[in-house]
Amino acid sequence: MRAYRLLAQLLAGIRACVLILTPLCLSLSAVPAAAQTPVDLELVLAVDVSGSVDPDEAKLQRNGYVQALLNPKVQAAIRGGPFGRIGATYVEWAGEGHQHTVVGWTELSDRASVERFAGMVAEAPMMTEQWTSISAAIDYSVPLFENNGFEGTRRVIDLSGDGENNRGRPVEEARDAAVARGITINGLPILNDRPNPWGGAPPNDLEGYYRDHVIGGPGAFLVPARDFDAFADAILSKLLLEVSGIQPAGRERDLASR
Repeated sequence: MRAYRLLAQLLAGIRACVLILTPLCLSLSAVPAAAQTPVDLELVLAVDVSGSVDPDEAKLQRNGYVQALLNPKVQAAIRGGPFGRIGATYVEWAGEGHQHTVVGWTELSDRASVERFAGMVAEAPMMTEQWTSISAAIDYSVPLFENNGFEGTRRVIDLSGDGENNRGRPVEEARDAAVARGITINGLPILNDRPNPWGGAPPNDLEGYYRDHVIGGPGAFLVPARDFDAFADAILSKLLLEVSGIQPAGRERDLASR
């Protein structure tokens, strides 16, 4: 009998534990996933470092982004949105197999956070590769928006480059797939008339190519740079438009030639 009483007490204790733990388990299962930080913009800065971009030009591009980020007008535009912050990541790309996240997703809000982000961009090692795959750059950038810790009212890929797509799938397919997911692609074609390092002719109309084949999505626009020396002015103009959400006067706007 004593053994039966002990067994009954044990079963009663187990039932009590179940009654206590069941609501706790249910409450834990009801806990939502970690909340995404609301931002005015999720921005991928996707920068061409293909073989046609020599080391000096690569530095000009990097410095252009750094200077633009540190510009008081850009920082004021970041603070001026409804949430007063954006999420940004900096990516460099070249051929079909070369895409590299230089600085991961970062919240940019006050001056200190922007300066830290710009400093990491400036100090990161620089790598270049052959070929130009705009389509692979877009395909690499699209998944970066998922589970990045931010929920933006807009999602934008800011894509700069000095050549046409010559590797990977057709760029129009990558563009259309991105646009179908609610992502806007803006372009910054870097125009120049010099041949590439292998003697190939420069693109005849890179501005038109970006307009017709690369940019897409709500409010998409391009800001061409007339050469690498004009890149800093172009990216400043482009970032101001992207961060503020202001639409250019037309589908494209050449602010770099001023």
